Amino acid sequence: MLHDLSNSGKCRELIRMSQKAFMTLCSILKRDGGLLATQRMSVEEQVARFLHIVGNDLRNRFASWIYRRSGSTTSRCLHRVLRAIISLESHYIQQPKGETVPKEIQEKKRFYPFLKDCIGAIDGTHVRVRVPNKDAPRYRGRKGYPTINMLAGCTFDLKFTYVLTGWEGTASDSRIIKNTLTRDDKLVIPTGRYCLVDAGLPHMSTLMAPYRGVRYHLKEYSTRAPENAKELFNLRHPSLRNTIERAFGVLEKRFPIIRKEDRDKDLENEVMHEVLNGPQDEEHRNARDIHEGTTRGDQLRNSIANEMWTDYLMYPNNEIDMLK
Repeated sequence: MLHDLSNSGKCRELIRMSQKAFMTLCSILKRDGGLLATQRMSVEEQVARFLHIVGNDLRNRFASWIYRRSGSTTSRCLHRVLRAIISLESHYIQQPKGETVPKEIQEKKRFYPFLKDCIGAIDGTHVRVRVPNKDAPRYRGRKGYPTINMLAGCTFDLKFTYVLTGWEGTASDSRIIKNTLTRDDKLVIPTGRYCLVDAGLPHMSTLMAPYRGVRYHLKEYSTRAPENAKELFNLRHPSLRNTIERAFGVLEKRFPIIRKEDRDKDLENEVMHEVLNGPQDEEHRNARDIHEGTTRGDQLRNSIANEMWTDYLMYPNNEIDMLK
């Protein structure tokens, strides 16, 4: 198999990376991940099969037929490599310390210095899973099929800094974020720093959400410029926060096995619009009551919005490129 990959010129197409990157990954998994060769399969072959499966969303039955192996052998190979990769989490997924201003903020006038204390973006995404029939109702949320609700954070250069998986698809984002901030392997946001989140998560001093009841999506400003500080904040907020959505998109494109099937973007936009413009429900009120930083979060957001608005009135051309 390895010989065919190197000679066919389709290494990137089949396992989603170059031959050089592949060999580097194999070395890391052997050295740091503890992945060992079996009696009949080298480390390189195990990793190649794993990448072929996750990079092309192959079913166990089809992969077993391709490799002329039993389904149980294919499954064991997949999980051996997966465990080795998971063991490397602490090496590559590291939470930011907030010691420097991200260049993506520092180099753009519409973000700097207003958002200089922002260290990343956080959001949740649903990943389709197969579960026993008796557990299916707990995992079947608004998607109509069983999913897990995964919450992740990333920096503005698309590097993941925190990942929490395992929550049922019916679990709300606000419930998950509360668990994320209190568990042993919790999300750590340095003092004086914050992350950008959408309106589905609670707003507080460490999680900055957009204003509710105010225009939010960029297309809503295409025909009418922002008219006050809150609208300007809600215009700039998603253009920076969508980093996490782009990170999810890159990951799903590279490894289709985790893609969200039957994604209804129109439905998601409708839900977001209703969240932003509708009354605050009990769950959001409870989330804010729990966190003492809510008032500080409101004050911080208002301060940033007012500074943005003052600067915008003086230099309105800073927004022209964004509205084109």
